[in-house]
Amino acid sequence: MFVELNNLLNTTPDKVEQGKLTLLCDDKTDGSFLVHHFLSFYLRANCKVCFVALIQSFSHYNIVGQKLGVSLTAARARGQLVFLEGVRSSLDVFFQTQEELHPLQFLREASAGNLQPLYEFVQKAMKPMDSGEAVWRCPVLLVDDLSVLLSLGVGAVAVLDFIHYCRASVCSELKGNIVALVHDSGDAEDEESDILLNGLSHQSHLILRAEGLATGFCRDVHGQLRILWRRPPQHTAQWNRSLTYQYKIQDKSVSFFAKGMSPAVL
Repeated sequence: MFVELNNLLNTTPDKVEQGKLTLLCDDKTDGSFLVHHFLSFYLRANCKVCFVALIQSFSHYNIVGQKLGVSLTAARARGQLVFLEGVRSSLDVFFQTQEELHPLQFLREASAGNLQPLYEFVQKAMKPMDSGEAVWRCPVLLVDDLSVLLSLGVGAVAVLDFIHYCRASVCSELKGNIVALVHDSGDAEDEESDILLNGLSHQSHLILRAEGLATGFCRDVHGQLRILWRRPPQHTAQWNRSLTYQYKIQDKSVSFFAKGMSPAVL
């Protein structure tokens, strides 16, 4: 995890908030460093994590996790991490022989839109463990990333329904958290992407938006991060609070600084 980001968010693994939906968004840059941060953060916080990884392989996340001080292999072995490797398991959908539906069953359907098997996978992964096994602090669903579902033909409404049911199960019933990454295509004609992004933004308690620099590539400043704390529905009359920082990604950390205050500039 990135300690500087924890400081900006005023949180530590010792004081994890519960019942929250965090939206990660990237625009003209790669926001995957945020996914790696929250994955290592919740594993360090001793939370039960269900990771729906639709982009990279398990080994990729494990290598980055080791740099951040966590072992995904060890976490999976002790039952703390349930990992759905979308890249590899998608092949199993077409060659499956068992009667049980695959979490990515929609890949075989003529009308891709039924995410119920994926929801049932999450629900089963988040189910409290039997007595005698390790007890985790709270369940966490992490998805990297929801935009892939749109690319595979799933409609934005179906994805929003999936998140709605996950919120009801994970956030409300089990008092856990959801963290999901979505790409902002920046295309005004991409209606499905806009529906998904706007729908998730409306539901989120915290939004982290990584953006590329308007001036283009810079060796010492890789982008800027907008942080928006949203109030729960019953507190909508209060002002939302937002902050913007620029950042530089390093091998094992990320440095954040106010606009124009990069050490390289100074």
